Amino acid sequence: MRFQDKVVIVTGAAGGIGSAIGARFASEGARVVITDVNAEGAEATAGAIRAEGGRARAFGADISKREGCQAVIADAMAQEGRIDVLCNNAGINRRGALLALTPEDWDVRFAVNIDAMFHLCQAALPHMIAAGGGAIVNTASQWGLYPAPNHIAYNVTKAAVASFTQNLARDYAPQKIRVNAVCPGEIHTPMLEAGVKRAGRTIADLDRLVPFGRIGKPEEVAALVAFLASDEAAFMCGSLVEITGAQAVA
Repeated sequence: MRFQDKVVIVTGAAGGIGSAIGARFASEGARVVITDVNAEGAEATAGAIRAEGGRARAFGADISKREGCQAVIADAMAQEGRIDVLCNNAGINRRGALLALTPEDWDVRFAVNIDAMFHLCQAALPHMIAAGGGAIVNTASQWGLYPAPNHIAYNVTKAAVASFTQNLARDYAPQKIRVNAVCPGEIHTPMLEAGVKRAGRTIADLDRLVPFGRIGKPEEVAALVAFLASDEAAFMCGSLVEITGAQAVA
């Protein structure tokens, strides 16, 4: 129960890695705020957590906009009175090399994948500093460190997440704000399934590319996120932690 009575915000938590992160924190005693632009999906995640005896509530918000980010933090402070952990997990992908993208494709990926982190952290940091510290865990990607072909918008935004993480950690470590990021490889999520289907491939095809023998599970990423947010990782600040099953980017 590493997070007993602590307040944890998880963005992009209507499914996939985000819902697994929310469930993991709740299983360790946290009061979890599940937020997503898909309000129904967020409520489904929160409801599933409550059904297992955890404490969670949903808050629908469009964090691609500054006002949505501010609303998430304001709601958490109004309803919970504190923010101990912020998990910036929301992210969207778009296949294609540069000439296949529209300006809107580019702008929306930056708005969700990196701009939202700026706005959420800017709103949450004053509360964390006033409380004497806190933990921020961002979801970057292996592809932000080693670019995969034909995903330039996603790769560049995730590289920005990695740099944002290291810069934020360096600036606010003196205030006891620990900022780290997970960098997953292929994880079995609805977003990945959709991409695999569009490419005419199967999950088994991906499994064969991983030295460990299979792609990852959302629950495995959630366990790493929880560790980074916990006191067990007290001296980890500015770390980019890969979780890939030893797979190299093809």
